[in-house]
Amino acid sequence: MSELAKAPGGAPPAPRSRLRLPRRRALSIAAGVLFAVALAGAALHAWTRAPRLDTRHHGEVLGWLRELKALDARWDVEALRGRIEFAPDARPSADTGAEVKRLRDAIAAAAVHAPDPQLKRGLEALVLALARKADLVEKFRNANTVTRHALARVLAAETETAGLVRGSWAEFKDRERLVAVESTVAHLLAEAQRYYHSAADSHRRGVEATAGDLRAAAGALPPALKEGLGRLDANVQQLLGAKPIEEALYEKLAVTTAGPRVDGMSAAYSAALSARLAERELRRAYLTAVLAAVLVGIAWLALRLAAGHRDRRRAAAELERRSAASEREIAAAHERLREVEAQLVQTEKLSTLGRMVAGIAHEVATPLAYVKGGLETVRGRLPAIARVLAETDKLVALIKGGAEPAALARQLAVVQAHAAEIEQRQVLGEMQRVVNDGHYGIDRISDIVASLRNFARADRGRMASFDLNEGLQSTLAIARHELKRHVVERHYGEIPPINCSPSQINQVLLNLVNNAARSIESGRGTIRLTTRREDEGHVAVEIEDNGRGIPPDVLPRIFDAFFTTRGDAEGTGLGLSISRRIVEEHGGRITVDSAVGIGTKFRVVLPVNPPAAGALAA
Repeated sequence: MSELAKAPGGAPPAPRSRLRLPRRRALSIAAGVLFAVALAGAALHAWTRAPRLDTRHHGEVLGWLRELKALDARWDVEALRGRIEFAPDARPSADTGAEVKRLRDAIAAAAVHAPDPQLKRGLEALVLALARKADLVEKFRNANTVTRHALARVLAAETETAGLVRGSWAEFKDRERLVAVESTVAHLLAEAQRYYHSAADSHRRGVEATAGDLRAAAGALPPALKEGLGRLDANVQQLLGAKPIEEALYEKLAVTTAGPRVDGMSAAYSAALSARLAERELRRAYLTAVLAAVLVGIAWLALRLAAGHRDRRRAAAELERRSAASEREIAAAHERLREVEAQLVQTEKLSTLGRMVAGIAHEVATPLAYVKGGLETVRGRLPAIARVLAETDKLVALIKGGAEPAALARQLAVVQAHAAEIEQRQVLGEMQRVVNDGHYGIDRISDIVASLRNFARADRGRMASFDLNEGLQSTLAIARHELKRHVVERHYGEIPPINCSPSQINQVLLNLVNNAARSIESGRGTIRLTTRREDEGHVAVEIEDNGRGIPPDVLPRIFDAFFTTRGDAEGTGLGLSISRRIVEEHGGRITVDSAVGIGTKFRVVLPVNPPAAGALAA
């Protein structure tokens, strides 16, 4: 420092300066070399530690999971078709035992080599679920075969009974009893078909009552006919015993599905593979990146000073540009958010409808059974009517040809005999009843389709006059399958039509009715629907159930978006959140009262004339 002080102007002496500059440059070069060597060593270490991946094995595991999902879907479709379709001569389903064993063994082997413990546990649980599902499918197939064959034998009794009645016609004097027995058999066959397609308690009671009437009447009949009725009764009892077993197995099969579990495992396996591939590529790229970083660092040091002034000049302009761009992005994001929200509402609505497709299919299958059974009965009666018409044509031809009186008398006797047979068998009355049943079935299907169309339409912002009582009836038709185990009490009051978006209000009603049905965990519950006039400008709808109730710590959160107490496969947590938004946009309010173990009551109050239509978000 003394030598620096002696130099004129405070500058260091030239000799000392020339000695310091090379030393600093050497130190800088040495430091850079050491830094580069260190980075190269780290990159080499990362390269050697890169994990080895067997991508072929991962692809095989994903292929097995896809095969398992397809097999699970085929099982579900087979079970559904077995319940709603009747084919007495249907071949048994192909044996999938070898396929199930192959998939089970393959997935079990994959679990041993799973990349992490969580995937291993998931694959082991998937193997157990596959075994349970395969066992249920096999049991359901056996039960469905027994039920289908029992119904086929019951239906075959119609022809046998008709032959036995004709064989007893000449010897048995009480012919009215024979006619009554044949009519009762036909009624029993129709009741048995209804019970096969819809195993409701009312249909079972109908079969049992009709079978009891036949047993009571069989004692006074000829022995051959009595034995035939005994065989029919045995087949009916077999049907009554087999159908509940099939229904119980189907209920278990409906809730035992591997699809969501397979999707989750596929996603987890793919994610694990992607993560390991990314890690390997990252390690391999590390050396190149480090070397490039050394070169970029040197260049950066050289250019940093020159670019500093230019960067400061551009900073102000860049800040202003980013501010304007941010404002535009915020506006665009807000618009996209509105679009996504509208799509989310419609998606939740269609998701709710999709979960009830199986129930709607079941509801359509029952009236279709009426129509199909009626057509079969009509087809069986047409030959008798055709014979009468043919013999009548012969009689007319004899009359026109001037035949002898004896020939005319013989032909007239034939026509009268056929006509008497039709009258005794009450063919025309039976066909009228069949036509009435078919008409009822078609009307029922039309009601279901109309309710489905009214609910699923997407004109969410359109305002129209709407009757809440009719809306509730449409909602009950859509949710019939969810409500079939429960008693629905309707207390509709005298209320005026309201001006609203019918599609949106229908969605609110369906969400609340479905929640009420699912809150009743077991047994036969009660759901009470009440409408009343709240005041001059408002109407109220109450949906009350006697289910499990909502705990006090959960009650404040039920209207939060994506909050649900059910699993991911059963709900999205959007139903009540969307319902509250729809009600509030109509100028109404929704409240809830609940007690654990007693039940829950939702109350919706809507104005007769809501805010302007433009205030309703689509």
